[in-house]
Amino acid sequence: MAAPIPRLPDLMGIVNVTPDSFSDGGLYLDAEQAVQHALQLETDGAAILDVGGESTRPGAKPVDAQEESRRVLPVIRQLAESTRLPISIDTSKASVARAAITAGATIVNDVTGLTGDPEMLRVVADSDCRVCVMHMQGTPRTMQEEPRYSNVVAEVMAYLAGKRDALVAAGVSNERIWLDPGIGFGKTLEHNLELLSRIAELHALGCKLLVGHSRKKFLGQILGDQDADRTAATAGVAVHLADAGVQVLRVHDVLAVSEVLRARQIAARGRLDAC
Repeated sequence: MAAPIPRLPDLMGIVNVTPDSFSDGGLYLDAEQAVQHALQLETDGAAILDVGGESTRPGAKPVDAQEESRRVLPVIRQLAESTRLPISIDTSKASVARAAITAGATIVNDVTGLTGDPEMLRVVADSDCRVCVMHMQGTPRTMQEEPRYSNVVAEVMAYLAGKRDALVAAGVSNERIWLDPGIGFGKTLEHNLELLSRIAELHALGCKLLVGHSRKKFLGQILGDQDADRTAATAGVAVHLADAGVQVLRVHDVLAVSEVLRARQIAARGRLDAC
């Protein structure tokens, strides 16, 4: 008997309000442009909008909290009035997260796994927002210098389990916690592929999984061309992640990924109402 087909993952549309993000830096630095981009992502099929004001690409320079807030808060306020979609704030700073929650964000997406700011755990625990904690070896400045693991899957799982336990101890329920293995963050091509091939093992952690693989360098390595358009490769990996039951995918190209996943679901189930 064929294995059951998992439900389609929610797509988290990326809204980078930055001048230097690796793929779309500078395109949506103006608040109005960022809001219009976010609303287009909703039309394209996004279920969540992730707003970030600081690049986390390899080698990225840090941004202070005042500048980060200046970039993201007007966008979050306008989106809170313009859409019913959940809004996520992509930040590692407690003060930015707190202000974003006040402005209308209901998810905190912290790539440092709550280690970047000792106050972040309290901000999350004192709110009713959801929180995504990610694994990263090193910092954005150093993470790709020489990442090493004895067993990348076991080490990433142990790290995420520890973060989950700290959140639960602070009063955050498992239902509010999302865990992200950090594809491309302090990992070689081999590390990324090992994590992707064994991603279903992370369901043992008992929380929703979020994966952000969109347009990343390892896709160019797979294609053998770092200058290649990575949209199709992003969608191809998204199909694998959906089949593995990953609940949330963070992507730039929402329409392309949504169409590929929908077509796969319809073909697998043999009917148009399969999604």
